[in-house]
Amino acid sequence: MRNSPNRIAEIVLGLDARNPAEGPLRFAFGCALLRGVRLRVVHAWRFPSCAAELPFGVPEEDRAAWEDHEVQLLSDALRPWQDKYPEVQVLEDVRLLPPAEALARLSSDASLVVVGRHRDGDLGTVASEVLRDSPGPVIVVPA
Repeated sequence: MRNSPNRIAEIVLGLDARNPAEGPLRFAFGCALLRGVRLRVVHAWRFPSCAAELPFGVPEEDRAAWEDHEVQLLSDALRPWQDKYPEVQVLEDVRLLPPAEALARLSSDASLVVVGRHRDGDLGTVASEVLRDSPGPVIVVPA
């Protein structure tokens, strides 16, 4: 994995903080450790369905509270992995975007993007879209 001049020395991992898959986490942390690069863990989220019912859009305080909750979910999901891999520098990145879009945006500058696939062998929508839309290298790891 040689970095081209425009690539940042980091690995990007797409993670659903509500249901963190062990396989991609293990692979991404291990790869970051071996390469001596930063691991950016991206958790994408959407507004709750109740937000669509608000007559004047989402109030900033609601948005902030929901985002704080998402940040906490990601932090909680990563804590045991950061304890296991203290040498790996981790950047927690919570984005209000569809998951594939968030990862595709980061992939052009990353050394590698890591996404998971379903345990049943199905590639899944996010992995399929990231593979299709990412200009950089992507690896799909079983959950």
